Amino acid sequence: MNNKSSLLIRDIGEQGLLKKLQPFCIPGMVGDDAAVLETDPHRSLVITTDVLVDGVHFSDRTTTPADVGWRAVAANLSDLAAMGASPLGITVGLSIPGNLTVSWVESLYQGMSACLQQYQTGIVGGDICRSEGISIAITAFGQVFPTQIIKRSSAQPGDAIVATGCHGASRAGLELLLHPEIGQQLSDREKSYLIQTHQRPKPRLDVLPIIWEIFNSDSAIRIAGMDSSDGLADAIAQICHASSVGAKIDRNLIPIPPTLPKLTSAEQALNWALYGGEDFELVLCLPLEKAQPLVERLGNYAAIIGTITKDLEILLVDPTQVDHQQVLLLSKGFQHF
Repeated sequence: MNNKSSLLIRDIGEQGLLKKLQPFCIPGMVGDDAAVLETDPHRSLVITTDVLVDGVHFSDRTTTPADVGWRAVAANLSDLAAMGASPLGITVGLSIPGNLTVSWVESLYQGMSACLQQYQTGIVGGDICRSEGISIAITAFGQVFPTQIIKRSSAQPGDAIVATGCHGASRAGLELLLHPEIGQQLSDREKSYLIQTHQRPKPRLDVLPIIWEIFNSDSAIRIAGMDSSDGLADAIAQICHASSVGAKIDRNLIPIPPTLPKLTSAEQALNWALYGGEDFELVLCLPLEKAQPLVERLGNYAAIIGTITKDLEILLVDPTQVDHQQVLLLSKGFQHF
């Protein structure tokens, strides 16, 4: 008889697996054909879906099943945060081969639950099917007041561009996992920080209450934004494209973890910050008089890194050097195809 760690999905079947996974869901929520979520009638429902595929988004070389679960949830909650929405729940679509161990799936759900518990959110349903490989499709539901929706298309010339935290740490953590020998100059604490940033990113839902406080006197809030899961440069480019504006970014103001110069060159560290992706910070464009108190309240390397311009070009500049500028291109960031 198989022990718990080697028990395979095909040994217990779909119904057996569902029984094992039901305790990870909100009690009384699953068991029907669909979940019923109570929402505030004065708020808008926000829905986002993200798919993670083995070999594309995660690998057993760099992430445990629990880390995969955490990252899958964090990616979706980060998208809700980028819209200004607070989470209500998620559904999980899981495609797995029959020869996968049951313990792998249980560990996956433990990671998802651990992340969800940080934000008082739970699993409200989903689906499981057999496939040749592993893929996880999560749909997250959130709600937001209509006057507080954050959209990519709301940026205006003169807006300050805010990064809510460091960029490049996740890519550095990935490099450490793939090539441990490059971290010889780092302390154990420094290595742990970079690796944890990659394996267990934190969606910036904590930023939203601070924004609402700063805009307290305004009847409607105008903020453009998105998360930086595909890279800082990608987020800026996407916002500019949606808003029909340009941007000027000061390369010296981009918040980069202070440990990165011990790991790589200054230019490579900047490249990781711009294009490395999976930092899951927010990139926000808002009036300067609102951006300054936001950055002060956030602390922890939050920074105003540039300005929205009328020109459509997105420029990376160095004010300390005359004529030192380059165009940021969307094609340099992560692209699936």
